Amino acid sequence: MTKTPDATRRSDRSRRAILDAALALVGEVGYNKLTIEAIAARAGVGKQTIYRWWPSKAAVLLDASLALAGDAETDSEWTGFPDTGDLAADLKHVLRATVDEFNDEKYAAPARALTAAGATDPELGARFTEQLLEPQLALYEARLRTAREAGQLAPDTDLRLTVEMLLGPLTYRWLLRTAPLTHAYTDALVDRVLGGVSNVTAR
Repeated sequence: MTKTPDATRRSDRSRRAILDAALALVGEVGYNKLTIEAIAARAGVGKQTIYRWWPSKAAVLLDASLALAGDAETDSEWTGFPDTGDLAADLKHVLRATVDEFNDEKYAAPARALTAAGATDPELGARFTEQLLEPQLALYEARLRTAREAGQLAPDTDLRLTVEMLLGPLTYRWLLRTAPLTHAYTDALVDRVLGGVSNVTAR
């Protein structure tokens, strides 16, 4: 008896091939030269297959970045934001890992492309914020909330503002390439920020 092809598995393979192709191409040619035609050719599918699932190259790249973020968590055996009881050490650990990703073109190229595209495409920008950015910011807020409840931060600490103080300078330096991103930089950033909101001295 001839086995009936599994259409779902075939669709999953095609979707993954498209996402992988988008990530590879944006790193090779940049966002401006990235096209649906090129993605389709690299993935070995027709253009209409892509348009059936995504309305634009930006939408493909967003889903590809979400898949990449999920792969990164799996590869690193990510178990959540660390909580060792030492807030400064935990923040430094996560920000150092963030610097490593920002310095890796596999992650940096699609992130830069999405940031630029989201600035001119409000719908894409909203999806990028909701699906990729906000979940990450929420992890920082949750860790800071635990520290505040433990008396390590001032009771009136604005959690979102503190997260923005940590990530804002890092993102600025990365986007504008004003200086190299290093572990020493993020360590100093953590110490400076916590120095303004902590009830204890950052280590």
